[in-house]
Amino acid sequence: MFEDLRRRYVNLAQPRLGAEVVYATDDFFADKARLIHPAEPAFIPGKYDENGKWMDGWESRRKRIPGHDWCVIRLGAAGLVAGFEIDTSHFTGNYPPGAEIEVCRSDEAVPDEQAGWTKVTARLALKGDDRVYVPIEHDEPVTHVRLHIFPDGGVARLRVWGRVAKDWSAVDAEARLDLLAMENGGRGIIANDEHYGCIENLTAPGRGVNMGDGWETRRRREPGHDWAVLELGAAGRIEEVVVDTAFFKGNYPDRCFLQAASAATGSPEEIAAASESWPLLLPEAKLEADKVHIFRDNLADLGAIRFVRLNIVPDGGVSRLRLIGRVAR
Repeated sequence: MFEDLRRRYVNLAQPRLGAEVVYATDDFFADKARLIHPAEPAFIPGKYDENGKWMDGWESRRKRIPGHDWCVIRLGAAGLVAGFEIDTSHFTGNYPPGAEIEVCRSDEAVPDEQAGWTKVTARLALKGDDRVYVPIEHDEPVTHVRLHIFPDGGVARLRVWGRVAKDWSAVDAEARLDLLAMENGGRGIIANDEHYGCIENLTAPGRGVNMGDGWETRRRREPGHDWAVLELGAAGRIEEVVVDTAFFKGNYPDRCFLQAASAATGSPEEIAAASESWPLLLPEAKLEADKVHIFRDNLADLGAIRFVRLNIVPDGGVSRLRLIGRVAR
């Protein structure tokens, strides 16, 4: 189930998108910032700090007064939230037995009670060392999430799954921008292999920080080549393609080519099957290690596109894929 979430949505609460835990009533035992750390929660036996056992998540002290603890997460981009992933990994005798979640849209760093908070879940019953997905129905873009825990305790991770809701009406018609960027609503749909790095990394902000911050397949031992299918945040005419193999040196693809389409429907697997016959946007091009490759002259004029298929020959790793163009009006 959690793998399927990555195919359909983006985690709007990831730090590299700009998300931040901006407030917590208490984080005595474990820093609130860890609640949205991208790595899987870890448990390190014997690790203590000045306040007690080090835990990988957000953990408040044992409450000795009435009330409960809560924290506020500012999302990396305004988005349409589809659901929440609550992970209490490694919290066993110190997890909160209950939780509720509210959302709002606000320009404030830490919205107050007048911000129009909307409760989007009932009181949730949590278990220790567990991981659950809670779908919601909320049709308005939100910027902040407030997680209430009852009465106290620790949560390892909170993922906020949804779609970036960019206001394209505010974008100048002549502006050139990366239509595949995560912050502009771009997302990965499916790849034939994600053994060493997930497809989502292709759309992430900035350059990759290391070899693990990209899309990388296993070593191919059979005929054929590897591929990934992605959706742009908005349909547009592409004027420049950037393929960045940052940090991929002994494992970069030898060549790549791109196909594209204006529309695609169905499941990720159905879109992938259809993408095999999409027209070429970029013909096969040679790649080099640890380099930003910029392609302009050989791009086909396909009109406005919304979907792209990156083919790498035969296998390997790509850090980022950028599709620079103008939004179709």
